[in-house]
Amino acid sequence: MLLSDLQTKDVINIKNGNNLGRIIDARVDESGKITYFVVEERKIMRKVIRSGETSFSFEKIKKIGADVILVDL
Repeated sequence: MLLSDLQTKDVINIKNGNNLGRIIDARVDESGKITYFVVEERKIMRKVIRSGETSFSFEKIKKIGADVILVDL
């Protein structure tokens, strides 16, 4: 699976059901392993300007589905 495939899926926190947004970046260590993903906060209204990011490690991913990525944060 490519990073671009993951970027089209919504990230959902299984603890509370919140939609965290979509993956915008990934941090890769020197050996080529992904250390964590960066998710941009979902904006509900275009006029509201919010800049928030959440990051999580690959181990926090519980399931990758057709439309969503479930994480345990």
